Amino acid sequence: MLIFEKGKEGRGLDLFPECDVKPCLPGESDRREQPPRLPHLSETEISRHYTELAKKCHGVNDGFYPLGSCTMKYNPKINEDMAALPEFTEIHPLQPEHTIQGCLDVFKTLEEYLCEITGMDRMSFQPAAGAHGEFAGLLLIKAYHKSRGEERRTKILVPDSAHGTNPASAVMAGYSVVSIPSGADGCVDMDKLKAALGDDVAGLMLTNPNTVGLFDKNILEITRLVHECGGQCYYDGANLNAIMGTVRPGDMGFDVIHLNLHKTFSTPHGGGGPGSGPVGCKEHLASFLPSFLIEREESLVRKKAKDSIGELRTFYGNFLVDVRALTYVMTLGKEGILASSQNAVLNANYMKNKLKDIYTMAYDETCMHEFVMSLSDLKKSVGATAMDIAKGLLDNGIHPPTMYFPLIVEEALMIEPTETESRETLDEAVAVLRKLHETALKDAEQLHQAPMETPVTRLDEVGAARNPVLRYEFPKE
Repeated sequence: MLIFEKGKEGRGLDLFPECDVKPCLPGESDRREQPPRLPHLSETEISRHYTELAKKCHGVNDGFYPLGSCTMKYNPKINEDMAALPEFTEIHPLQPEHTIQGCLDVFKTLEEYLCEITGMDRMSFQPAAGAHGEFAGLLLIKAYHKSRGEERRTKILVPDSAHGTNPASAVMAGYSVVSIPSGADGCVDMDKLKAALGDDVAGLMLTNPNTVGLFDKNILEITRLVHECGGQCYYDGANLNAIMGTVRPGDMGFDVIHLNLHKTFSTPHGGGGPGSGPVGCKEHLASFLPSFLIEREESLVRKKAKDSIGELRTFYGNFLVDVRALTYVMTLGKEGILASSQNAVLNANYMKNKLKDIYTMAYDETCMHEFVMSLSDLKKSVGATAMDIAKGLLDNGIHPPTMYFPLIVEEALMIEPTETESRETLDEAVAVLRKLHETALKDAEQLHQAPMETPVTRLDEVGAARNPVLRYEFPKE
């Protein structure tokens, strides 16, 4: 039941002390015609309702969560301890600079560490999420070309294996998108890239390793070609977890980058809560960064970027998310950062090699942090789909991998185990996947019905997508 369907008129509780200031109500014209229809519940009922919902959720704390390209690693609790310190939680964004030196030092120190890891020169923490950081990066590129009188550059090149936010962000920034096909090896088709280059190209958006889990061996040539035609190279940081500490996007030839702190740097994924998607860049783009930059002078001071694209959100961005990320980086240190990415790659290859004798791998070569299986053959032979295997995993306490993505692989399942999973957990997941494959061969119909042990069983997902119910309808009185 929804919380709106519970409770009884007149029931309630006292959670807040009596207001000690005079109420200030809006004028009559701005008030609701009717009071909001809020449920009347006791504290016991509220506690039980949300506890019940929590039990129906599945997170990394509950079990294996191999959601490809999402890096569902464990978030260390020390991050939460640091973010809960009153010296961080009880400040106000409008306080004078001299009273928030410690908080400014968090930003500056994290900027320096992340620039070292990525090979960038400057970084802003204003963007509130990864896609927001993408948008910011594209605005930097646009401002750069405008400053050079090159507004004819209206195209952004995006590989067909890219995350969906890449073309969406490019369109939001006012660009047209040119899709670059992948070659047979899963990487950028170099001939098609060369054919698309010209003086109307503003830049290229690229994830490396890409969404099929492969490091593009032509990356230096790719960025060179884009630069030679006058474009800028944008690095989508979604898959940085595979390479941090080993190779830097800035050294590959990228000019601008966004980071997903909730992926690589262990801040919460949130479920709609606060996030942080820092945007970093090389020096020639730094003057366009949003809002202010923090400089180390006699004290830490804020200075507006000279040609700033403006404010992307209020104040500093989501500060406490950045506190968590800094805690993670400082806890791991230089050696730990490298070991983290190496173990992520090791875990992915371990699982892949344990499964490739029965599942078809989209690209059967050494992968990075994730790998993609194609269930196209299984679907053709017995009718079991990627969806069926994914739903079967739910009945075994495992969150499904990413399904039907990337789009260049038929019946795709993308698996990213991350570095925080033990060998025993990986072995258990492999055993479940092998059992589901055996079930598919013997009785595919059984998998068509999965999941059977979850609070909600198989849904009509097509019907839900075509006829969504987006608003609660109160019973007519």
